[in-house]
Amino acid sequence: MAGARKHAPPREDVLVAAMEMIAERGLEKLTMAALGRAVGMSSGHLLYYFGSKDELLLQTLEWSEGRLGTERGRLLTRTAPARERLDAYVDLYVPDGHRDPHWTLWLEVWNRSQNADDTARDRQAAIEGAWHRDLVALLAEGVSRGEFRPVDPDRFAARLRALLDGFSIHVAIGLRGTDRAQVLGHVAEFLRETLLADA
Repeated sequence: MAGARKHAPPREDVLVAAMEMIAERGLEKLTMAALGRAVGMSSGHLLYYFGSKDELLLQTLEWSEGRLGTERGRLLTRTAPARERLDAYVDLYVPDGHRDPHWTLWLEVWNRSQNADDTARDRQAAIEGAWHRDLVALLAEGVSRGEFRPVDPDRFAARLRALLDGFSIHVAIGLRGTDRAQVLGHVAEFLRETLLADA
């Protein structure tokens, strides 16, 4: 096993390859054997490093979320009105379309979480918490500047994210009659009706 450790590709290379396989072939084609072939490792070696496919998927999601978190931070710290940054947040949140690889992975990890241990659940909660905290901070800023109505930022963020999650799942699974453009339109209308000070 020491030889396997010596010749193993870097962890991030495995996670990148996993995400690429999900994007190109779908999650159902992501097997440990297929991933092993892609990175030059046996499925046994992958299991040695990750312990289980569930752990591999969760680490891949965490890696993908780290990249999204960097992009979210860049968008939210721009010098721009809070409304423009909120639009950017929503745009980043909603899937690109049917079988969006990040959302496909997110759905699978959450589905598997029914049998996950407390540590895995805490890691998933950390992913959700980062999105929530950033949205709360943005809403609070918009309220303080008079761009948004005087809503409770935490409560409004919870409701807005529930709306985004519901619509995003429809987009990601390809539910007929619910595409990305329609979702963005619904969300924009909701924000005009409930949040924008000048609406």
